[in-house]
Amino acid sequence: MTTVAISGLPVATVINATDIIPFVQPGPPALGTTKSITKTKLFDSPTITTPTMTGPILGTVTSGNISACTSTSMVLTTPVLGTVTSGNISACTSTSMVMVTPVLGAATATSLTAAGNVLINNSSGKAGYTTGAGSGVVQATSRTTTVLINRPTGQITLFSAAGSATAATFTVSNNTVAATDVIILNQKTGTDLYDLMVTSVSLGQFNITFRTTGGTTVETPVFSFAVISGAVS
Repeated sequence: MTTVAISGLPVATVINATDIIPFVQPGPPALGTTKSITKTKLFDSPTITTPTMTGPILGTVTSGNISACTSTSMVLTTPVLGTVTSGNISACTSTSMVMVTPVLGAATATSLTAAGNVLINNSSGKAGYTTGAGSGVVQATSRTTTVLINRPTGQITLFSAAGSATAATFTVSNNTVAATDVIILNQKTGTDLYDLMVTSVSLGQFNITFRTTGGTTVETPVFSFAVISGAVS
């Protein structure tokens, strides 16, 4: 093979799309001669925008090299997660997440809609309101005076008066009540025993009708109530 000096190659002033550009790698320096060789890497510090990787195999991925990644509608199939804490998942935001048979501990939410049954399988569990949901109100003037309590559950202390077997009715003004709701009512305290009935439910209020079973004690009995959301369709 004939040796051609680099300086003897023609110099192209225009490179066409069909041209073949040779890459010439310098050989080792000759013995007894000192040469300075500068080597430029072909792929030194490349920049790749929106790459598509099919079936990539990743090594250890840490927050240091994945923290800048942003993913919308990411689908993970059988992912293997390490220790997940609020500290390293707090920045994640998910809309319309679907979880199949999740096991939840103490969970809180602003609202919950279930397409199926909500069941309690623990003998000590119960459904209802928690601390902070309810309140109390004391009736003024008479036992037919309207009371105002805008809570879904609570207690009504009646005006001090003698018990009577004659039925009386008062209105509970409550902005949490819908016309389709159901009111649960019971007597909490009182010497006399009372028959209690919810005789009307409408938007923003319900009526309580009550009478004793014969007692005439002058006292301030307490009635408890809870509003259960209802619907007709």
